[in-house]
Parts: sequence; structure tokens; C-alpha cells
Amino acid sequence: MNRRVLHIVLPLVTGALLLTSWHVAVKLSGSDIFPTPQQVLAGLGELAQQGLLLKYIVASLFRVSWGFIAAVLVGVPLGLILGWFRPAYAALNPFIQILRPISPIAWIPVAILWFGVKDTAPVFLIFLASVFPITVSSMAAVQNMQQVYLRAAQNFGLGGLELFRRVIFPAALPQIITGIRIALGVAWLVVVAAEMIAVNSGLGYLIIDARNAGKRYDLVVAGMVMIGLIGLVLDVLVRRLEKFDEVRWGYGQR
Repeated sequence: MNRRVLHIVLPLVTGALLLTSWHVAVKLSGSDIFPTPQQVLAGLGELAQQGLLLKYIVASLFRVSWGFIAAVLVGVPLGLILGWFRPAYAALNPFIQILRPISPIAWIPVAILWFGVKDTAPVFLIFLASVFPITVSSMAAVQNMQQVYLRAAQNFGLGGLELFRRVIFPAALPQIITGIRIALGVAWLVVVAAEMIAVNSGLGYLIIDARNAGKRYDLVVAGMVMIGLIGLVLDVLVRRLEKFDEVRWGYGQR
């Protein structure tokens, strides 16, 4: 069996085993609260018929897109600058390391105070959650760059912006992509938490609203399943960037 087929078959078999185990566990427990896979699937169908499923998915993706794109546009250039210019690193790195460990969830009251209960609040939280991993990974990519690249560039007389464009950025790109991938996962986590508190739409809102409105745990788990599936799709899309020739050389191949 070739590798491509194996990568398709193994997840399908594992998924089938997990779904079967889930169904059997619910039946053996005699629980009338926690749903079976069939009940969750029915809940997804109900949401789709009402037009809510697509609406909530689009709302969550909209917030993630804006916050994450802003984080990339700020984090990558900032990280490259801090990684290359030591005075800038000395001046700003301590403040980055102070702000970075603060959970984005802790910023929710501040975000609501500043922006109110609307889309700007979760977008701000997603930006905060994403910008620090991207900045740190970009910074580390420059600082850990192999010196042979710089020596070769200097031998060819490269300097200034040309050195950044043709040597530093391409050499740092594989590690930057890894940081972007990690940051996207964090952003998806944060948007769900923020939607439970700061807005009245999205998959996070679906979960908290289904729990409060008659304890519809089939819809709660349906929302959780959609969050996981969309997170998988987003990770696969980011990993596609690793296939480009400009990036692929930086990853070990097996």
C-alpha cells in the first residue's frame, strides 16, 4: 500500500473506531444527556435546515481571517526587524516577553470595554493571540539562520533591502510558516472563547446558546465537531504552503 493511500485509509479507520467507541460508551452509560454520533449528525442537519450552520461558520471564519491577517502583516515584518537589528531587539523584546504569556482570554473584559459587543472585540483578541507566536518565530528564524547564507551573500556584494529580500527572508521562511501554522491554531481557539462572551453569532456562540436554551447538548457537540473539522481544514491549507519550492527545502523529508 503506497503512502498516499495509507494516509487516507488510516484516518478513516481510526475515525470509524472512535465513532463506534463513542456510540457504545454512550449506550453503556445509559446517559440521556450526552448525545450519540447519530444525534449530533441530526443536530447538524437541523442547523443546516435553519440556515444557522453556514451563518455561524462564516461569522467565525470572518473574524479569524481579519485578526489573523492583521497579525501576519504586523508579526512577520516586526519579527524580521527584531531578529536582525540588535538595538531594536534589546528595546522591544522585554515588552514582547511580558505581553506574550498573558492569555488572550484575560483580554476579553478589556476588549469589550474598548470595542463593545461587536465583531471588533474578537478580531482584536485573535490579533493578540496570533501576533506574538508569529513575531517570535520570525525573530528566531533570523537569529538562528545559518551564517553560510550571509557569507555567500556578502561575497556577492548584497546588502540592505536586497539582502533582506533575496537571502534573509527566504532563509527564514520555513520557520515563519511553522509559526504561522501554530498561530492559526491558537487563533481558532480564541475566536470560539471570545464568541461565547463578546458576540451573539459564530460557533462559540452556538455552543453556549445551545447549552443555555434547553440544554441542547446535541447542538453543543455539533458545534464542537464543526470547530474541530474546520481547524483540521485550516491546518491542511497552511501546510500546503510547505509544498512550495521556496519553503520545502527548509523541511526534512522522510
